[in-house]
Amino acid sequence: MIEANSRRVSNSGTFAILIGLTGVGLIVGALAGIVIWMIMTGKSPLNIEVDMLKPENMNAVRIFQLVSTLFMFFVPAWITARIASNKPMDWLGFNSHVNYRQFILATLIMLASIPLVSALATLNEMIPLPATLEKNFRNLEDKYNDQVQVLSVIKGLGDYIITLLVMAILPAIFEEALFRGGMQNILTRWLKKPWPAILITSFIFSIIHLSYYGFLARFALGIILGMLYYYGGSIWINIFAHCFNNALVVTQIYVYTLKGKPVKDAMNDTLPVWWLIVGLALVAGLMWLYRKYSDQEKKKWTLREENAIAENG
Repeated sequence: MIEANSRRVSNSGTFAILIGLTGVGLIVGALAGIVIWMIMTGKSPLNIEVDMLKPENMNAVRIFQLVSTLFMFFVPAWITARIASNKPMDWLGFNSHVNYRQFILATLIMLASIPLVSALATLNEMIPLPATLEKNFRNLEDKYNDQVQVLSVIKGLGDYIITLLVMAILPAIFEEALFRGGMQNILTRWLKKPWPAILITSFIFSIIHLSYYGFLARFALGIILGMLYYYGGSIWINIFAHCFNNALVVTQIYVYTLKGKPVKDAMNDTLPVWWLIVGLALVAGLMWLYRKYSDQEKKKWTLREENAIAENG
């Protein structure tokens, strides 16, 4: 589907551009991050994997993370939107077609998703794997958790605010721009059906985090975010919901830190598998309401735009 304000680029071509730019962004982001790392720490990048786990390098790790994700996620989405449309920010979904009820329902949906994703994390653990493969996945998971713990060192309110910015707010903006505003948007136009686009995007969204034991949980979260974007039509709702989800984790870590508890305990969020039923029921009911109110909001904006065109015409 090509909008009136879009440039004549096929959907398949737009998707190829996005994937290519994401690959380039991965390389550019890594190189830029390494340069910043060397400037901030004065250390060689040859031992960066080990040095990143040292608390004294926490600020350098944070900047490295921000720069690399900026170039890998947001920049490719923005450039692709510039190529695909004369109004790139609108094309990505950065519009004001929202109301307060959508934000309230998005918040409730993210809260309701907690038992769902937690039960899926338990289910993920129960899936049997060959010993060698399980060992490799465990090593990746341990490295991921170690890096999260370094980024989550919170010594006070100031650190808490910085951690919210680094781990909640900016990642939400960058990731939603690429996955929902870019990838899901293109696939929906290309495939002419929302659900394949949501499922494919959610699969890639989960895979790219390189966490096998968190795959099902992130896949489900990706589907929920995909539905919020498709029904709501505004990426601001997605950014808010994604940020809220991340902020809950950061806040939990902060509370555990204040109580003198280990950070890893705050990251242990598994629930019995039967909680899947509760989570699915809650999310489905709230999503139905969200879709209802979103459809009403879309009709209002469509009517306003039609009236504005009629007046100017």
